[in-house]
Amino acid sequence: MNWYVGCALSLGRRPDLWRTTIRLARVHAPDRWWSEKPYLPIPDNSWMDFRLETAFASADARPEPEQFIEYLEWAKSWKYL
Repeated sequence: MNWYVGCALSLGRRPDLWRTTIRLARVHAPDRWWSEKPYLPIPDNSWMDFRLETAFASADARPEPEQFIEYLEWAKSWKYL
């Protein structure tokens, strides 16, 4: 299963994190994301590679959907979002 689909399914069961997800998408999405494929507010590939390499020691690694939910729970506690 595609990593994004697994995360989306996990997020679908957590409406308490939807607002946090939207806020993070606004913060991390590249400017004018709607003008280039895939027309979604997902972070730039180079930024994602950097974050994944620093977190998992490999840019090819992908967290489990449960880890994604844990990240959103952690981000929800940020006061500046």
